Amino acid sequence: MFTTGFKLYFGIAVGLFIAAIVHGYTTGGGHVGPLTWGWKGGVGDHIGYVVLMGLSVVAGTLALVLVAFRDADPAAQAHYVGVEQLPSTPAVTGSIWPVVGAFGAGTMIVGLALHSAIFVVGLVVCAAVAIEWSMDAWADRATGDPVANKELRSRIMSPIEIPMAGATVVGIIVLAASRILLNSSPNGAVIWAGVISIVILGLGTLYATKPKLNKNIVAGLGLVVACAVLAGGIVAAVDGEREFHPHHEDDSAEEYSE
Repeated sequence: MFTTGFKLYFGIAVGLFIAAIVHGYTTGGGHVGPLTWGWKGGVGDHIGYVVLMGLSVVAGTLALVLVAFRDADPAAQAHYVGVEQLPSTPAVTGSIWPVVGAFGAGTMIVGLALHSAIFVVGLVVCAAVAIEWSMDAWADRATGDPVANKELRSRIMSPIEIPMAGATVVGIIVLAASRILLNSSPNGAVIWAGVISIVILGLGTLYATKPKLNKNIVAGLGLVVACAVLAGGIVAAVDGEREFHPHHEDDSAEEYSE
């Protein structure tokens, strides 16, 4: 009667519920407050009690959903739908967007502590991940042909992805490079600008002169360079800009002009 998924999440819900009650009484809860969610007495530490009780409610809800849908058992679903066999669903392709989303979330957290510009970069990355991942999930189930699904997704998203990706990459590199140049000495800024320019020109030349080169290699090199520039920009932003001295006119020149 009870499925495996229900047993797992129901057990987690009960454990969290007991933990919330114990936490409430051990942090100052009185009477039957922890048992009644604060209706008849205090619950002690509010933050810990609310977190534990909230997680218990979430786990209990998942348990009810799983038992209602019989752990997504195809035979049970076919029985409730009224068909002999459910139609086959194409396999979902692998995606790199969860990794990119984690990078964006980490960038947002770093930006909260360091600089608002870094936070905005992470926010843009997370927004792009939400759109791209949603389109991947939709395209995987658009038809039963994986090749047709891939072509359909490219037809819809390529006109948006290519210019947006180019603008985003250029903006991130320019922002990070500006932090590096502002942190360096006058001569060091010239050297860094030359190195970054040479590396970008070299990657572009390699891609243009070697059309048969594996695109994954070029993309990997570009990603390494972009990550290096971004890391340098973050370090430079933490260290701060160099001290700029105001320009003073030569006193002798002033006397001569008089």
